[in-house]
Amino acid sequence: MEALVHDPDARHGLRLAQAPDPSPRPDQVLVDVAAISLNFGEVAHLADNQKPGTVPGWDASGVVAVAAADGSGPAVGARVVTFGWGGAWARLRAVDVADLAVLPDAVDHASAAALPVAGVTALRSLRRLGPLLGRRVLVTGASGGVGRFAVQLAARAGAHVVAAVGSVERGAGLAELGASEVVVDLGEVRERLHGVIDNVGGGLLAQAYGLLAPDGVAQSVGMASLEPTTIDFERARRESPGARIEAFMFGGPPGADLAYLAGLVAGGELDPQVGWRGGWDRADEAIEALRGRRIRGKAVLEIDPR
Repeated sequence: MEALVHDPDARHGLRLAQAPDPSPRPDQVLVDVAAISLNFGEVAHLADNQKPGTVPGWDASGVVAVAAADGSGPAVGARVVTFGWGGAWARLRAVDVADLAVLPDAVDHASAAALPVAGVTALRSLRRLGPLLGRRVLVTGASGGVGRFAVQLAARAGAHVVAAVGSVERGAGLAELGASEVVVDLGEVRERLHGVIDNVGGGLLAQAYGLLAPDGVAQSVGMASLEPTTIDFERARRESPGARIEAFMFGGPPGADLAYLAGLVAGGELDPQVGWRGGWDRADEAIEALRGRRIRGKAVLEIDPR
């Protein structure tokens, strides 16, 4: 089959090449992939996480070509959105039935492909903040994939959402998605926060942590800054007693969460925010734009039909 494979000598470490067809286990379906999405973490750390010749990719949407042999999961022809820690960037993908959801008719493949890692991460990290109704929540890196989902879902849960971005231009559209405030400098945040969804890391996470109310919590989701974080915990003990930082972990199979998010998209209650869309032969272009912070939301690559 044709796939985007990891080649350390290629531009951005990827090239279109032939790869072996996947062999699904009895509890897996084989999916004919129609669209894939790119996440900052997977392209920024491609060489660290992939061996040469392997097929990377976390997010894909497509149609079931072969049903699971054990009888679980959807039938042949079902439209599905899928997740896994590899193998998405190919014409065929073998995926556990627990890691997929059947798509409502109203959700197209490009929109669906944007959901798995970014959408589920936003949903699960917000849940770990506890009840949000009437509470102040900061989302850093709010213009990215996880950030734009988090803004929408937090606002939907009744939070006062403060969206932090790297520039005024990057903040475009966030108020329409539900942000009550859009800030470029955390010095503009005047009131203490119940929770933080941090996608940036580095000094920004330390600054955000210092804004937490007593017993507030920050979820460290991403490290788009590619910089470590140094925190003055003595100061934090004085100013925000009980506040804490948690390293977000994705957790178990996301099938139920994918179904929930796809349902919101179908009902017009969640916008996948696909900010870049093109054929998978333009993967290098998409990666450059993603790493250069030129995409608001998600980058989606569509696979041309055979």
